[in-house]
Amino acid sequence: MPVSKHPSRTGPVTLASIAAHAGVHLSTVSRALSAQPDGVGPETVERIRTLAHELGYRRDAAAHTLRTGRTRMIGVLVPRLTDVALATIYEGIDQAATRAGYNTVVANTRDDVELQRSCLDLLLSRRVDGLILGDSRTGSNLIPELQRTQVPFVLVMRRLPGQISITTDDVEGGRLAAEHLLELGHKRVGVVAGDPSASTGAERTRGFRDTFAKAGFPIPDEYVIDSDFHVRGGRRAAERILRLPVRPSAIFAINDFTAIGVMGAVRDAGLQVGSEMAVVGYNDLDLAEQLPVGLTSVRSPLTEMGELSVHTLLDMLQGKKVRSRRLRPVLMARASTLNSR
Repeated sequence: MPVSKHPSRTGPVTLASIAAHAGVHLSTVSRALSAQPDGVGPETVERIRTLAHELGYRRDAAAHTLRTGRTRMIGVLVPRLTDVALATIYEGIDQAATRAGYNTVVANTRDDVELQRSCLDLLLSRRVDGLILGDSRTGSNLIPELQRTQVPFVLVMRRLPGQISITTDDVEGGRLAAEHLLELGHKRVGVVAGDPSASTGAERTRGFRDTFAKAGFPIPDEYVIDSDFHVRGGRRAAERILRLPVRPSAIFAINDFTAIGVMGAVRDAGLQVGSEMAVVGYNDLDLAEQLPVGLTSVRSPLTEMGELSVHTLLDMLQGKKVRSRRLRPVLMARASTLNSR
């Protein structure tokens, strides 16, 4: 039966009314309008979806949930979307979820334990099908609580032992940063180490320090300063390092924002970034290359992490076997270190 150019809209638009207009079985319409239209030819899928749009069909989300037990919603917890790295990961999550026919709901926890718990409760109250957590940290009770709910979840960017996670190989990234500085002749260095309860801070710092130790230049503890993940924290940590009796010739910061804070502290100390103090960041955000002195940074595949976290979660929902992934980092050398040769 040919599709009418101007279908009648005298009653509520249902799957049955679409089937009547299209001249196909109700089950064909149902499969054609699903996220994965298995068993329906592409031309038929396109024809039915076009007709549904012309008729003004809107899927009844409540009825779908009652029928399938699924909301087709994924909850996402992140410390803050103002962090460009996390926003880039979320963009990958949202794009992959949309392609699979899912919506995402994101909540900012500000790395606060109580706020994290209330955000989790909010997402669970919306009956999300699964969760992607970008704010996991050691010492938190969130994971045991979440396991009791039996809602599937995947960690992204940060990892915890025994949990499925999609991350960069941060130990390897720290090693790449260290090897780069060693090759340039730096033997005494400082580290802005981030939060040791987050795997990103702990593992990047460990990879860096281990590499210097193996090269015969162990980094004293007083040259390793914990910080938050912001520009402000990087500046404060660098100021402490620069006040040490013997100043280092290079500083490794565990993300690009703390590295920018380091560069500000170096400038205010009357030193030239690159020629008098080498600086290395991590994540290689777009801004790293555009700074007045281009920032050497370890590139982390942020968008891919977001996409893979969705694919992994959807495989969980389908009962498939899944595994953690650690993606390969790449060092991008620029003037903030190369001018120190």
